[in-house]
Amino acid sequence: MLLSSLCATAYFSHHAIHGRHGLEARSALVERTDLVEFEIRSLETVRARLRHDVALLTPEKPDPDLVEELARDVLGYVHPADRVIMSR
Repeated sequence: MLLSSLCATAYFSHHAIHGRHGLEARSALVERTDLVEFEIRSLETVRARLRHDVALLTPEKPDPDLVEELARDVLGYVHPADRVIMSR
């Protein structure tokens, strides 16, 4: 009886530490949660910046500076008065 109780205790202790839902798995999940929360905060920052840019581009009152900046960066346009220096 004592031996079977000892074996059962060892079995359940092993699975409590190393099992699929054990302490090691919990530690891995906590680390993964920290990484995902950091990624979520980064994406929320990008989302807030994009929302701000979209709000500035409303058809009723677009921000001419932002429109010009987007045209330069995204489309590669330059202002007719700009000087472009090509390097080799």
